[in-house]
Formats: sequence, structure tokens, C-alpha cells
Amino acid sequence: MSRSKQICSALRSAILERALMPGMKLPEDSLGERFGSSRTIVRQALERLAAEGLVELRRNRGAVVATPSLEEARDLFDLRSQIEDLVVSRLIANFSPQKLDALKVHLDKEIAAKKGPEPVSIRLATEFHILLAQLTESPVLIRYVEDVGYRCGLTLALYSRPHSTSCGIQEHREIIEALSRGDATRARELMRHHLGAVADRALIKPEGKGQTFYLDALEPYVRAVRGSD
Repeated sequence: MSRSKQICSALRSAILERALMPGMKLPEDSLGERFGSSRTIVRQALERLAAEGLVELRRNRGAVVATPSLEEARDLFDLRSQIEDLVVSRLIANFSPQKLDALKVHLDKEIAAKKGPEPVSIRLATEFHILLAQLTESPVLIRYVEDVGYRCGLTLALYSRPHSTSCGIQEHREIIEALSRGDATRARELMRHHLGAVADRALIKPEGKGQTFYLDALEPYVRAVRGSD
């Protein structure tokens, strides 16, 4: 994996795990120093995150973590429901034991993360839906689920209220079981219910949240990138 992709992945995780909160500045020079990379490499990572809707590139003011409006968040969840309905239909038509195993492995990661910080569970929940799209092997579906999924993950960081992750994990388990049985109607019904529940948790008014100075908050993500050198 190229350094720009490594930095992109690290920053994406930091945003989805709320280490970097909406509105935080992302100066190229400071990030470059922290990651041990040039501004050009950092800029490439930020441009990719901007394409995903996680970062805003402001002319003459640099990059900041995106801050979607509540109206945008509602539109994203409506769109997500439509796209993922298609994902389930496409996936179930070509489901296999190997795909079932991949989903079970990811579910185990979600279960293991229950004892840790809630933001990590939110990131893994987002990645569950992206994995479903990847298993369809459709480049178009993968692209759109990634874009919408990451943006929905950002709205969870901004608007959602604290909640137990157990419900989401159980819903993921039930979706996997329906897919393994080849029950398309039930799988689609479960997905609609699940995404509706996620939206209900997310689409509320934001509350003031304390913010950690971002360079300190980034330290675990920086170590993961620089440790690969």
C-alpha cells in the first residue's frame, strides 16, 4: 500500500472513531511532519478523503474534517437504504460459503470490540456494510456504498447519541443468517429495519463535545503508519 493510501486510511479511521471531530483543521505541513511524509503525499490523502465526503478542502484555508448538516444526513440515510437494498439482492444471488466466512470473521471483530471504545464499534459497523458491497464484486456498488457509508459514519460522530452496540451486532448477525439461508425477502427486510434504527440514533440535534488537540489524538494512527516503514 502506498504511503498516501496508508495516511488516508489512518485519517479515515481517526475521523470515524471520533479522534478527529467535524470542523477540526488538517494542516498539510503538520500532518506531514507527524506522518513523516511530504505535503504532496498528505495532500493526495486529503483529496481522497474529500472525494469520500469526510474532508472539506477550503480554498486558501486548507482542509478540515467535514461537518454535514442535519438535512444532508437525512438525505444520506435515505440514499443508503436504497443502495443497500440493491446490495442485499445482488449478494444473495451469488452467495457462497467463502462469503459467509468473511462476514463471520468481521462479526467476530465487532463482538471483540464491544469491550473497547464506542467509536471503534461504529467504524467496524460501517465497515460491515462496506464488506457486504465488496462481496457483490460490483465496482459501482462498492464505490457508492463506500462513499455513502463513510459519510453516514461521519454523521454518527456528529449527531448520534450514545447507545449499546449489542443491538447493531445482533442485527448484523440476523442479516448474515438470512443471507446464508438464501432468504432475500427477509434479508432485505432486516437491512431496512437495521438502517432505520441507525438513522433514528443518528438524526438528532448535536450536543457540545469536548475536543482533544488533534495531533495528540492522532498518535495511535500515526504509529500504525510509521510502524510499517
